[in-house]
Amino acid sequence: MSKSFTLPDLGEGIHEAEVLAIHVVEGRQVKEGDVILEVETDKAAVEIPSPYTGEVGQVLVKTGDLVKVGDSMIVFENGAGEEAGPGPSDKQIEKPSREEQQKPIPAADGKEKGPVPASPATRRLARELGVDLHQVPPTGPEGLVTAEDVRSFAAKAKEVATVPQVSLPGETSMAIGTPELPDFKQWGEVERRPFRSIRRATARQMITAWSQIPHVTSQDWADITKLEAFRKKHKDEIKAAGGRLTLTVFGLKAAATALKVYPMFNSSLDLAAQEIVVKKYFHIGVAVDTEDGLIVPVIRDVDRKSIKELSIELNDCVQRTRSRKIGLDALQGGTFTITNAGAMGGGFFTPIINFPQVAILGFGHGRMQPYVVTRDDGSYDIVPRLMMPVVLCFDHRVVDGADSIRFMKVLIETLQDPEELLISMT
Repeated sequence: MSKSFTLPDLGEGIHEAEVLAIHVVEGRQVKEGDVILEVETDKAAVEIPSPYTGEVGQVLVKTGDLVKVGDSMIVFENGAGEEAGPGPSDKQIEKPSREEQQKPIPAADGKEKGPVPASPATRRLARELGVDLHQVPPTGPEGLVTAEDVRSFAAKAKEVATVPQVSLPGETSMAIGTPELPDFKQWGEVERRPFRSIRRATARQMITAWSQIPHVTSQDWADITKLEAFRKKHKDEIKAAGGRLTLTVFGLKAAATALKVYPMFNSSLDLAAQEIVVKKYFHIGVAVDTEDGLIVPVIRDVDRKSIKELSIELNDCVQRTRSRKIGLDALQGGTFTITNAGAMGGGFFTPIINFPQVAILGFGHGRMQPYVVTRDDGSYDIVPRLMMPVVLCFDHRVVDGADSIRFMKVLIETLQDPEELLISMT
């Protein structure tokens, strides 16, 4: 008996994956639980275990293929156990009632339309998205409309509906889409690389954030002279415990302190409900630079953890992220994000908010600079201090510029004084 293994549902919002590695060959015996494939989603690399014990009959994919949830990947012969994967069986396909079979649906053109084969879950999804199943091109076996068919149809319909219209003199209105690119080869040699996985996911996220959120940026300097001395004093102790004492660790604690004082920066805007969702937890994402692009793992309950605990957890999280061993659950649930360009020598910059959050904090490279110290009598001295650029990009629909200045003041005062940083810990 043959059984087809399809790409299973890998988590909320993930509908496709790229095949990174195939660990089986046709004719090989596998046991339930053996790793048979490795795929890369928008968020992480995932090992997929076999749901069966049996012989691999056919491998239907190859490395580099882009597969969607429900696509067949491997056919097993004499497999034991229930079939995994979201593809519905004949029993799962919602059949029309006898009355429905005898009562065809009239179409707009006067012709009658018969029932559309689809699973109950697919029909429910279509109702939620307002999609007429009769208009959806099926890709499943025997004309079956899949959930992915419905999602793709709804997404395309939304793109058409949201494309801006422009009227040119002497012409009817026309849609402005993606401009056609020239043939770059006419000017020299080119190389084409797949726009997939994390790079494409980042692009989608950036488009969503930039198009939906009115970005405003506040910037200032933080005097981290004392903080750097404190870091150097304790870094070996932290290293011995398995951590790494970086400025990002201090940034996490300082951000949690400021978020408690000004919780609107720890919220999301629900336009559908006309409400602002203020989170009572402080899960802060940290942008990690990897060979594949930026990935943002989340450090949970930052306000409840010590500097030492955060140093160990962040170091482990960064290593797992760069080796693509980070789990999908560790990339979700963030309420605020920190991105540190200082390690690469960056200065002031404008980070893009990680939708649906309402703010993102950026650190630049700390540099020794002349600093004016004013005395009580009005005189002053110019002294060298280690100054770090700090930027806060926020959603102007939820918070105002004055809010950002107050937030930055708490943050910077906490960073500038290690004792204040420790005292603020709860």
